[in-house]
Amino acid sequence: MKILYYDCFCGISGDMNLAALLDLGVPKEYLLKEISKLNLDSEYEIKIESAAKLGITGTRVDVILKNKLHNNEKGEHSHSHNHDHSHTHGEKGHDHDHSDDHDGNGHNHENNHLDNHGHSHSHADEHEHHHRNLKDIENIINSSDLNDNVKKLSLDMFMRVAEAEAKVHGKSLYEVHFHEVGAIDSIVDMVGAAICLDYLQIDKIIASPVQVGGGFVKCAHGLMPVPAPATVEILKNIPINTGIVQFETTTPTGAAILAANVQEFTTKIDFSINKIAYGIGHRDLEIPNVLRVYLGEKESSEKIEEQYILETNIDDMNPEFYGYVEERLFDAGALDVFKTPIFMKKGRPGIKLSLLIGEEIEKEVLGIIFEETTSIGVRKYKVEKIMLDREFSKVQTQYGEVTIKKSFYKGNLVKYKPEYEDCKKIAKENNVTMEKLYKEIYSKTSDIYNK
Repeated sequence: MKILYYDCFCGISGDMNLAALLDLGVPKEYLLKEISKLNLDSEYEIKIESAAKLGITGTRVDVILKNKLHNNEKGEHSHSHNHDHSHTHGEKGHDHDHSDDHDGNGHNHENNHLDNHGHSHSHADEHEHHHRNLKDIENIINSSDLNDNVKKLSLDMFMRVAEAEAKVHGKSLYEVHFHEVGAIDSIVDMVGAAICLDYLQIDKIIASPVQVGGGFVKCAHGLMPVPAPATVEILKNIPINTGIVQFETTTPTGAAILAANVQEFTTKIDFSINKIAYGIGHRDLEIPNVLRVYLGEKESSEKIEEQYILETNIDDMNPEFYGYVEERLFDAGALDVFKTPIFMKKGRPGIKLSLLIGEEIEKEVLGIIFEETTSIGVRKYKVEKIMLDREFSKVQTQYGEVTIKKSFYKGNLVKYKPEYEDCKKIAKENNVTMEKLYKEIYSKTSDIYNK
């Protein structure tokens, strides 16, 4: 199993993530070729170079907006890396560690969100960047030649930011015109992240708790607490650490990359590390302003997943209802539903209804149990499910195509079987017995163990 681990001891931003994944081995040429499929090349340049912070060497990325290059000479806003600011209506005044102050003048870029706050962006900049909302982003990504997985990953990340912005500002999802999703460099960061993750073909992404920094940052509304509202909204249900520096170390873009892609947050590293890489930030802090990532492997002859058993004893329900309840529970996402005959108090016969579920569907299945059965209480306990690695292939019979599920232990094929639902459908359509169909399938797959 191939694992990517984010060590966010100094937080994460969009450009640091992109830099870290390039440092990990994603070819620069591949990223540039793929991201050009957005057809936005006229608006930006990507600068990729080696850099160091406090003795740690890695890769640094800058997204430079082309229509701002001439503005720098006129003393106008000269920060080349606008992204990682999701705060609309002037809240972008954060002196973000990962993005501002590239020109060294240290000014807070306030009022960069709305046209009527008096900032000095060029006319082209206003039209190219400020007015892009979520629908515009979806159109840009969906109309590109990027592969479907990259499109899905990109849109998942943008949706995290959009939902947070809408909630913070009390607006509907597509009503908010916010700089974060509208800025070209945010598009580069999030689509770039999707391109790199797709290229690396990771089986599981893990991260440490996320350092968000501390203190306050100046914006058009005054002083805002760290983490900023959009950032903390995106990081809901994700473990964070605060206050290692009095500065905003995790930006909304960085938070969205983690929220959309990380499957587990833990300090436990139970895999062998094959490669270590660093994405270098732009601000000098008292700790190394870098994002560290590990690429590793874990033995995976079988997969161990944490799941839950819910069970309830029932002795006073019409048995005709069980079939319907079972169907609803499977539709809700239960991994298994089974019934065990039991004897309850006073010798009454009953049924123990048991479900195997992932935690994310617990509320929904409890609702079904309490609404559709006579149960007034449910037991819950955590279990570990150990599964063999599985692969699916197709076999052609004279009646149609059937899916074959193959199971592996320690890399060796140990069993295989045709998918029942495929066989049932074909048997009905061709008026052939299941036994005859199974015999043909096994005769065609008898050499499968030798492959």
